[in-house]
Amino acid sequence: MRDLKSPKAGKIRGNKRNKPKKQPRDWKGLFRKALRVTVCLVTLALGMGGGGLLVKVTLDSNLFRIDTVQIEGPQRVSKDELLALADIGLGTSIFDLDLDMVGRKIEENPWVLTADVQRIFPRAVMVKVTEREPRALINLDYLYYVDDHGDIFKVLEKNDSLDYPVITGISRAFLLEHPDKTQSRLAGVARFIDRLSDRREFTLEDVSEVHIGESEGIILYTASGGVPIRMGDDGFEDKLNRLERIYGELKPRLPVLRYIDLQVMDRVIVKLEAAVARG
Repeated sequence: MRDLKSPKAGKIRGNKRNKPKKQPRDWKGLFRKALRVTVCLVTLALGMGGGGLLVKVTLDSNLFRIDTVQIEGPQRVSKDELLALADIGLGTSIFDLDLDMVGRKIEENPWVLTADVQRIFPRAVMVKVTEREPRALINLDYLYYVDDHGDIFKVLEKNDSLDYPVITGISRAFLLEHPDKTQSRLAGVARFIDRLSDRREFTLEDVSEVHIGESEGIILYTASGGVPIRMGDDGFEDKLNRLERIYGELKPRLPVLRYIDLQVMDRVIVKLEAAVARG
């Protein structure tokens, strides 16, 4: 190791480098850059402000003021009723319209299942209405319509049609205590009624009442004679096929029949009234 204290070691050379000379600042270049940045920022601000002003002027202009409301789809509800529910003020800006709220207002009518509200630029509104389809009536102290989904949706009024089968076996108390169970049963009846709509020999017109029993399942009552037809809980397609094969022969004899039972596999059991059987 070198002895740094020894005179023989000699002088240690300095470790400092020569400092470079300072260059003068380019004030003109800096000013040009600052000027360019300022111009860009001002232009951007003016563009944004002008664009916002243009949007505001466009929205406030008469170009997008509603002058037409079109209603499509209703059969049972008048367009005037639906327009009153929609409460869309002519002259209102089309952008101020709350489409969901308008749809909910229209759906307050019990006949309306859905109401789809759309803007038709520049000045119109389109409302597409889907109505409920009644499948049956149900007596819950008052008569109500039941739709094709099994929903109870409307109490009958003076001029409403009664030309639907009546569902029995469900009381108001049962409905309030078991709403989900009631809904499931009514949906099943609605599907069953749809099956009858496609039949040719034994059709919906042949049925006056659909009874839903706790243990016996579905019992139909014929429009002619009120004869009970015991359907049970399942296998309806096969049972209806069996009934249709002989219903043409049974129909004239309905007044003297006590019941028809389809619950035994591959058979149609017909029970005569006691007096007729004895005779």
